[in-house]
Amino acid sequence: MENPLQLKCLNHISLVCRSVEKSVDFYQNILGFFPVKRPGSFDFSGAWLFNYGIGIHLLQSDNPDSMPKIGGINPKNNHISFQCESMALLEKKLKELNIEYVTSGVEEGGIHVDQLFFHDPNGYMIELCNCDILPVTPLPVDSIQSSCSLTNRNVGRQRQQEQQVQLQVQKIEHVLWRN
Repeated sequence: MENPLQLKCLNHISLVCRSVEKSVDFYQNILGFFPVKRPGSFDFSGAWLFNYGIGIHLLQSDNPDSMPKIGGINPKNNHISFQCESMALLEKKLKELNIEYVTSGVEEGGIHVDQLFFHDPNGYMIELCNCDILPVTPLPVDSIQSSCSLTNRNVGRQRQQEQQVQLQVQKIEHVLWRN
C-alpha cells in the first residue's frame, strides 16, 4: 500500500465544545484521558488531553448556544470508537453514572462484536466496543476493483499491499496489547 504523504499514525482529534470544563471532566473521569500541556501561544480557550496513543483537543465554542442540539443516539452517525476490556463492567458503570446509551452488535463469520454508543457533553458520539476480536482482512485487488472501479492493479502490487496491511495490523495489535 502506498503512503504518498508518509503518514505515521493518527495524532489527535479536535472537538468544539459548549463547555471545555465539562468536556475535560467527561473525557478525564469517564474515558480516562489525562490533561497535557497546551501551547501558551494559542489565543483561544481549550484543553489538550491524551491517552491510548491519541490526543483529544477540546476547543471552546465562540457561541455555545448556536451549537447543534444533542439528538438521539444513532450508531450510524459519526463517532469515535475505543476498545474496552469488559463490556459488562462498562455497561454497569454507565448505568451508575446515569449516562444514556444504546447497545448494538456486529456479527461476522461467527464472531460477535458488542458495541455501546453514547454522547459526550457536546453531543459527539462515543462508541465503546470489543472490536479487536474482529480480524482486519485486506480485500483482494479484484474485489476492490469491482466495488470501487479501480483499474490497472497487478498481483505483485496486491501482495505488497497485503504485506504492508498485515504489518500495520501487527503494529496496532502490539500497541493495543501494551495498553
